[in-house]
Amino acid sequence: MRPEEQLEILKQNAVEIIFEEELLNKLKRSYETKKPLRVKLGLDPTAPDVHLGHAVVLKKMRQFQDLGHEVILLIGDFTGMIGDPTGKSETRKQLSREEIMENARTYKEQVFKILDPGKTRIAFNSEWLGRMSFEDVLKLASKYTVARMLEREDFSQRFKEGRPISIHEFFYPLMQGYDSVALEADVELGATEQKFNILMGRTLQKEYGQEPQVAMLMPILVGIDGKRKMSKSLGNYIGVSEPPDEMYGKVMSIPDEVMMEYYRLATYVDPEEIDKIEKGIKEGNINPRDAKMRLAREIVKIYHGDEEALRAEENFVRVFQKKDLPDEIPEFKIDEGKVWLPKLMTLSGLCSSNSEALRMIKQGAVKINGEKISDAMDLEISSPVVLQVGKRKFVRVVRS
Repeated sequence: MRPEEQLEILKQNAVEIIFEEELLNKLKRSYETKKPLRVKLGLDPTAPDVHLGHAVVLKKMRQFQDLGHEVILLIGDFTGMIGDPTGKSETRKQLSREEIMENARTYKEQVFKILDPGKTRIAFNSEWLGRMSFEDVLKLASKYTVARMLEREDFSQRFKEGRPISIHEFFYPLMQGYDSVALEADVELGATEQKFNILMGRTLQKEYGQEPQVAMLMPILVGIDGKRKMSKSLGNYIGVSEPPDEMYGKVMSIPDEVMMEYYRLATYVDPEEIDKIEKGIKEGNINPRDAKMRLAREIVKIYHGDEEALRAEENFVRVFQKKDLPDEIPEFKIDEGKVWLPKLMTLSGLCSSNSEALRMIKQGAVKINGEKISDAMDLEISSPVVLQVGKRKFVRVVRS
């Protein structure tokens, strides 16, 4: 595909490209020399789950792959032990090497739901950062000033408020930038909040005599609450490895006003088709609920296939529109004949603690065999009991 055509595809949904002219020139050179661009995405495995927010950038990586460029998924096993200070109001807890590597393993499994594994180069930044001598670190640190580092909003705010900033946190953007030097990256992708770190790569590449990478910044996907960015810690995320029914149900819970954002950032639906859906909703020709059901189906299809997407939709209609139960309910076996309900909810995995279970009961979010429960009773398990928490969590309790 000609460079100008590639650029039009790559620009889709990008918030900012620094700089677009540089990217076009790189694409032209790649086209003429038949040498693919090296496109870098760094992920710190500080948590084990990849969610749809991460997928926004991963989908852009897949576009580069499909256009014939070399994609480098950089696992920040070394930087992850520090943790990215971006947006943090305090120093992050440092993870152990074992925690980082376990998270990295699950990351690799999940990202290949989007990326083509046969066209993806996996790199670990411990390969070069772990070998640096203290002299190398001092040379790297000399490339940037404290004054410029304090221009970062999170560092600046903490400094003004007298909250501690550990010296090692200053090394995070330096190390992320040096990753681009080590990989000789042509392009680096990231969310808009990563702008400072990605531009550090441009700065250091110039310092080390390399052509600076192009920074391509992607939007941050709002969570299913429709207010804050998608985050596991906020509990408003959709994991790419979640079961089809859970994924479908979560999509159906998003506010209508963010539906089109999800269409554009979380699906492969053609942009022109998305515009038609948006217009149809505004003109009253398309029911928002129907549009959201298609959205849920499109998202589940990406991670679980067409068949599972249709099955999840059928289950959703059966449970939430016809007030029936799902076809498949996980079974939980218990030895006791009588058990305190909050304890059962915790043991079966429906809640993380007895206190959460009590809160859900008080909120009227718990049902036994379809009947709402209002008090924390002792439950007699003489025959199978279907226990439900919220709209999407079910378990069938049986005596072992």
